[in-house]
Amino acid sequence: MAELHVELVAADRKVWSGKASLVVARTSTGEIGVMPGHQPLLGVLKSGPVTIRTTGESGDGTVIAAAHGGFISFADNKLSLLTEIAELSYEIDVERAERALDQAKADQDAAAERRAEIRLRAVAAAR
Repeated sequence: MAELHVELVAADRKVWSGKASLVVARTSTGEIGVMPGHQPLLGVLKSGPVTIRTTGESGDGTVIAAAHGGFISFADNKLSLLTEIAELSYEIDVERAERALDQAKADQDAAAERRAEIRLRAVAAAR
């Protein structure tokens, strides 16, 4: 099976690294799926869930992350997702995200509301 090497990196840490058969993410031009052999690309990563279909030593599975802005780059079967903030779905505290969403709505803070919604969508996608 063909694989691509994926690195999901936030400003403060390497969030996830490994082999995958498919990565789906949102870009400024819409949702994109990247598979081995994809044409080289460089784009703006929009906030939203990122889905990584894993392969290799860790076995076949799915990793879901909430990504908050950044860049996506693919060349030579290496995909880099460079984000301002990224959280794996299992790292997200659902109750805290729900409280943050409620507070953002009360404060009419659209940016905070969007971040909380993305966290909750990433958790829901992982279930």
